[in-house]
Amino acid sequence: MHVVIMGCGRVGSSVAAALERLGHTVAVVDKDLQAFRRLGSDFHGQQVVGNGFDRQVLIEAGIERAGAFAAVSSGDNSNIISARVARETFGVEHVVARIYDPKRAEVYERLGIPTVATVPWTTDRLMRTLLPDGVAAAWRDPTGKVAVLEIPVDEGWVGHTVRELQEATGARVAFIMRFGTAVLPLAKTVIQADDQVYVAALSGTVSDVTAASAQPPEEGS
Repeated sequence: MHVVIMGCGRVGSSVAAALERLGHTVAVVDKDLQAFRRLGSDFHGQQVVGNGFDRQVLIEAGIERAGAFAAVSSGDNSNIISARVARETFGVEHVVARIYDPKRAEVYERLGIPTVATVPWTTDRLMRTLLPDGVAAAWRDPTGKVAVLEIPVDEGWVGHTVRELQEATGARVAFIMRFGTAVLPLAKTVIQADDQVYVAALSGTVSDVTAASAQPPEEGS
């Protein structure tokens, strides 16, 4: 597959090298000629100087035969404009844009442009490294709005249903790891001892969700 990458920073050059190692053909676009130094002498793909949202520049980079396009420059506006040109003008099937502002990422997702919101993603990775036994998202959507995470479950929840846990936490149980096997639970599924419970929750509610699940259920529930 031919892949066009807009932006030859650390991420762009790293992705380009990784794709080439996998046998794909790669063209990298950057308006700064000196940026291509990051590719190294082992890179054999195209190096195209220019703006990644310029039609002629993209054509020179082989966008008309590309199966994928990645916009990973340092500018949100440039990334999303070039991604839309790749998708809407040239019909590239797989398009992704790196976005620093998670609020913008949410808007662009609605426009049909997959995005990677680097700040929430990086935060999650750092949290998993700093607090390996703490609570951090196992997955987060590109806009940073919804997180899937394992929650601490008080032993008092054993014997209660998924519905009860959901009502108490305000989160949705996505799946349960039980004896090493993933289970997609129903609302009536009963929580068992040693279950690892993963929930989908809005990012701003994670602390409240984990606090609720770490407490035993209220009496009478």
